[in-house]
Amino acid sequence: MADRYFANTKTIVLVQDNLNIHSKASLYQAFPAIEARRLVERFEWHYTPNGSWLDLAESELSVLSSQCLDRRIPDKQTLVEEIAAWEHDRNATHTKANWHFSTSNARIKLKHLYPAI
Repeated sequence: MADRYFANTKTIVLVQDNLNIHSKASLYQAFPAIEARRLVERFEWHYTPNGSWLDLAESELSVLSSQCLDRRIPDKQTLVEEIAAWEHDRNATHTKANWHFSTSNARIKLKHLYPAI
């Protein structure tokens, strides 16, 4: 993808969660060392903290998959209608995420983002 879709891009910014397979080392497992190094040098790695919006979005997509997309859907129109109905139901019942990322946890986990006093 890097060479096909972003061939003329010097730096590609990757925003990803902290899953252990999302690391520079994974490129060395997938490609020969010279190719892996070339790719590593093109990427700028940004990891989201645990409990971030990306984790929340990933959780919601997992719920969507298990509650709505757990069967064969014959065409795009049916897919759009099924997702819209699922979304309407989630919103109508005011479904909330059980979010456990408090300010005190943020100050610990995101210490590098807070200025030293």
